[in-house]
Amino acid sequence: MSDQPDSTTPAAPPSGAYTYADAGVSIAAGNALVRAIAPLARSTRRPGADADLGGFGGIFDLKAAGFADPLLVAANDGVGTKLKLAIEWDRHEGVGVDLVAMCANDLIVQGAEPLFFLDYYASGKLENGVAERVVASIAEGCKQAGCALIGGETAEMPGMYAPGDYDLAGFCVGAVEREQLLTGATIAAGDVVLGLASSGVHSNGFSLVRRLAADKGWKLDRPALFDQDRLMIDVLMAPTRIYVASLLPLLREGKIKGLAHITGGGLLENIPRVLPEGAHAVIDADAWPQPRLMAFLQAQGGIEPAEFARTFNCGIGMAVVVAAEAGEAVAAALDAAGETVFAIGRVEAGPRGCTVRGSAETWSARADWTATHHQ
Repeated sequence: MSDQPDSTTPAAPPSGAYTYADAGVSIAAGNALVRAIAPLARSTRRPGADADLGGFGGIFDLKAAGFADPLLVAANDGVGTKLKLAIEWDRHEGVGVDLVAMCANDLIVQGAEPLFFLDYYASGKLENGVAERVVASIAEGCKQAGCALIGGETAEMPGMYAPGDYDLAGFCVGAVEREQLLTGATIAAGDVVLGLASSGVHSNGFSLVRRLAADKGWKLDRPALFDQDRLMIDVLMAPTRIYVASLLPLLREGKIKGLAHITGGGLLENIPRVLPEGAHAVIDADAWPQPRLMAFLQAQGGIEPAEFARTFNCGIGMAVVVAAEAGEAVAAALDAAGETVFAIGRVEAGPRGCTVRGSAETWSARADWTATHHQ
């Protein structure tokens, strides 16, 4: 055993009188960060959330937000190993949007309007320049989702994280009027499935992305092979699309029967989560063009279509189930709201689950293929 002190442990103070700073924690830096991010939080105010940061807890007034008989819906999530790329490549401006998106998109699938958000930022040593960029990104995500950033926690924990590393978690609460809760119970054979285009990989599958980058020697600081106008790192770090503003009006009009946020588990495992017993979604991979990034990932990894359909979003970030007679009108409304919409499948009678199928050459397949998952 070595008698040398741990290099990560600060030396004892010469005076023998310890302070929190001697242990590696700067109260002053934490206070400075709170002052710096307070305007960012204020910029996300909305009806029901008017308080400033600094209290022991955030307050939200449901009555002021206009709800009569609301159910609260809560979600929490992180950004995953996409953060490793953000740290390694100094790309912190989008990960806060990812954080909000992973929570807010999970609320909207139950018909809930995101109301407020709280974040958790943890590091070994607080670097205010980085932290402010991350929180500014969280505030941007909150604006896109229409929710207020009402609080959070910044934790400085020497010895818990490698130098420069940090971690993020987010917690979002939404509300939906009791009679408008989206359960998917009315989904039935004959309904159609629309797909809303993703903005990229979003925030799932990055452990495989990073493995491919390392094994294949990608030059992330060079233009992407499939898009010479963008650096590869910028393509990979594109923030997750937030679908709240596009979907809320249609939900309130009762035009949507079910929604599935396509995250970990891909199309195969997420769509069945919103289906009732006796309903099986059949997704046609020929129905939308495979994004060039997705084609690149699949080719680089030699990933079989079935594995691809349960790992990545495959270019579809949100699945929308509607009655067949409402399909065209809902698609037109989503298109007008700025979404790229594809008719990607239908619901059939059968065991609760999802089948994704494609023709030969679709997703680089050598023959016609199908992949099925039962919930």
